[in-house]
Amino acid sequence: MVKSAKNRKQDSKKAGSRKARTKKLARNHDYEASPEELLAFYRQMLLIRRFEEKAGQMYGLGLIGGFCHLYIGQEAVVVGVEAAIEPDDSVITGYRDHGHMIARGIDPKAVMAELTGRSGGISKGKGGSMHMFSVDHAFYGGHGIVAAQASIGTGLAFAHQYSKTKKISVTYFGDGAANQGQVFESFNMAKLWNLPVLYVIENNLYAMGTSLHRATGSSELYKRGASFNIPGKQVDGMNVLAVKAAVDDAVKFIRAGKGPMILEMKTYRYRGHSMSDPAKYRTKEEVQKMKAERDPINFIKERILAEGLLDEAGLKAIDKDLRAEVMAAADFAQASPVPDADKLFKNILAEG
Repeated sequence: MVKSAKNRKQDSKKAGSRKARTKKLARNHDYEASPEELLAFYRQMLLIRRFEEKAGQMYGLGLIGGFCHLYIGQEAVVVGVEAAIEPDDSVITGYRDHGHMIARGIDPKAVMAELTGRSGGISKGKGGSMHMFSVDHAFYGGHGIVAAQASIGTGLAFAHQYSKTKKISVTYFGDGAANQGQVFESFNMAKLWNLPVLYVIENNLYAMGTSLHRATGSSELYKRGASFNIPGKQVDGMNVLAVKAAVDDAVKFIRAGKGPMILEMKTYRYRGHSMSDPAKYRTKEEVQKMKAERDPINFIKERILAEGLLDEAGLKAIDKDLRAEVMAAADFAQASPVPDADKLFKNILAEG
């Protein structure tokens, strides 16, 4: 059918409008943080870093068993996201979950005790590294099965919508999980019902030991929702201010009832996939380059120094305090008793 000049003009106008919306979603900017916020971001990221370093040491000493996946290098993602959401918004993630719990405000002592399988842990020592949980903090795991959390997080969003609240579900998963079938089923349902869910893809470039480009035909993960009409945006996940700005925009969109959104956080893990991974699939030079040029904590540290908020001595004092806090968490964990054997089958089913 040959369109009239009027129809062609209308189509052109619609296309221009779509381009404008796409351009707006793709816009990258940094959050204008106050001095207090900059210091808080620095402290939170450094606490996670020091905690994970101590967890790695304790694993090496045999005090932590099973699998242990460290978050070192990715701290800006969870700290930036948490700064933009509310305490009663639900959060769910995969097995690399220690940093998410600390960012949620959960006591590092309870997290470290859980890592060591002690009764003082947040899941009473029965969840371990990969299966932490806290309803009081609206944190729904910690999931060991790749991408399992995508469907559960979508269900949490349905619960929020059904209950007619303004809460949203923040559902984290990685670049490896982004290839799993249940993710796309979740996308379809989320858009079909315009559920209040923010999908945060933590793209650290390696799914276990396979690089992103060897595992997927499309490495622009933020576009994965396009066929479901879910908007997406790629974000510098090594910059906490860029993360905060992007999540602020996404949260406004979702709370306005416009449905789900995807944010792909381009980030990087410095350690192996887990503590048992020697990470021979990448070069030491690659890792050192990221540490030297893109470290998220150094980024904020340089801003703090440049703006004269603290000097090097002040920053070292913060680091000293955080190291002491982490050491206290380790001491608490080792002093906490192991769970009694008769508790093994408790907390498996909900009481009717």
